[in-house]
Amino acid sequence: MRIAVAGARSTRQHSTMTTTSDIITQLPLPDIDAVSFYERDEITTDLICCYVAIAGRIWTFHEEQKGWDELIAHLARLPGFRADWYEVVVQPPFAESQTIAFDRR
Repeated sequence: MRIAVAGARSTRQHSTMTTTSDIITQLPLPDIDAVSFYERDEITTDLICCYVAIAGRIWTFHEEQKGWDELIAHLARLPGFRADWYEVVVQPPFAESQTIAFDRR
């Protein structure tokens, strides 16, 4: 099952989506199975997105959401979380790329 918190085809379409503390509390660190980041080419810009897997469900977020920084700070507390995920996912520019920042499986 996929839970689309945000992250569809257009960032403009989802610019009002917010990652609140209520959403973050639904992502308890001990329950997170995996975190993956990817860069999506949006023609004139790139969009950094994130999948968080918990108990067979996928939560989708993107960097233009309010609360993105709080989400990243929360995920960075996972043991073994890949601290260089950003540098890896943004290269090369304007090309889709993906990296796994955490995988408990």
